[in-house]
Amino acid sequence: MNKIILLAAAMLFSSSTFAKTDHYLLLESSHVQHLKITTVGDDVNVSADVDFEPNDTEKGSHGCSADIAGKAKHVNENELVLKKQLEGEAKFCSLNIKLTPTGAVIEQSADCSYFTAGSCRFSSEGKELVKVKYIRE
Repeated sequence: MNKIILLAAAMLFSSSTFAKTDHYLLLESSHVQHLKITTVGDDVNVSADVDFEPNDTEKGSHGCSADIAGKAKHVNENELVLKKQLEGEAKFCSLNIKLTPTGAVIEQSADCSYFTAGSCRFSSEGKELVKVKYIRE
């Protein structure tokens, strides 16, 4: 019985030490972008979402919300690529994510416009999403 409890505790401890999640945010005008990167061992999962609600100066624009998620691959130590296929289509959205010590920059392929509507975009257009720092007291 003690061996089972010890083994279960060891498995729980070892899996939690190799799991890491980072969040990145960018607020620009009426666009809010969120990027979540979860690493468990060698597996990297990426989730990106964007929300847009037009303000008074953006008349004629419509609000939108979009998200994309899946397994990503490392191109190098500081760059990830997420490719997602549109269901029932031959179109792929590819997000190139460049990580910096303080944040991330996202570039999107042309076919990502099929995943979004209106003014929504996954690309940060060269602007850096700021890495969220957790303060533990």
